[in-house]
Amino acid sequence: MNVFIVYAHPEPKSLNAELKNIAISYLQGLGHDVIVSDLYDMKWKAVADSNDFQNYTHGERLSYMTNSLEAFQGGTQSPDIAEEQEKLLWADIIIFQFPFWWFGMPAILKGWIDRVYACGFAYGTGKYGGKHWGNRYGDGTLKGKKAMLSITIGGREPQYQETGINGHIDDLLFPIHHGMLWYLGISVLPPHIIYQVHGLTEERFNKEVTAFEHTLATLENTPVLPYRYQNSGDYNDEQQLKKHLINGKSGLSIHLK
Repeated sequence: MNVFIVYAHPEPKSLNAELKNIAISYLQGLGHDVIVSDLYDMKWKAVADSNDFQNYTHGERLSYMTNSLEAFQGGTQSPDIAEEQEKLLWADIIIFQFPFWWFGMPAILKGWIDRVYACGFAYGTGKYGGKHWGNRYGDGTLKGKKAMLSITIGGREPQYQETGINGHIDDLLFPIHHGMLWYLGISVLPPHIIYQVHGLTEERFNKEVTAFEHTLATLENTPVLPYRYQNSGDYNDEQQLKKHLINGKSGLSIHLK
């Protein structure tokens, strides 16, 4: 199995760094091939701009989507973007390792998404017209691959449950799970989350490592989140879930079968 770890934390002695190193060692010990993009160490350029396109003419109006498509099709993307796309194509499973900051991912990782998810590669693929709105939400370039978020959170777990003040963690991760992974056709594994990471005792750290290794050992067999496919007939011509499928649910959970 080919595993691609996208890692985003500025401190090499952090818990996230430790989890990244554990994942590399443990997965390689199981016989898997592992590659890592350490975004801070790479000095990853997080801003999407005209410098991402080698054939861009200074002074012309920038349409990032249009320029992105032309550069992807013409082989004139910035080399760092193309290299990350090749890693995604190589991978069977992608692990995103990062701290959950301000209800989302670190800016450098969002910048990785913005730039690597080029038009023609991650979106804007397939037929558009009529009832078919392109190859997305279960279809697309990366269909058949799996991804998992491995994240650390400072707050306590009850704060991220149904009545927790921060909102349910499933809802908070929906933009990433559904919008940044499933949109591309990547099947989404349940996230591995470590809560209340500040002041982590040695005893709890060891328990968390054991749990993390179990997650890694079962990646291939763990059921993915059952998101609905866009083009399977569950949605109407306006891409709204058909009423008879809501079945008493509400909120974002309606998009899970």
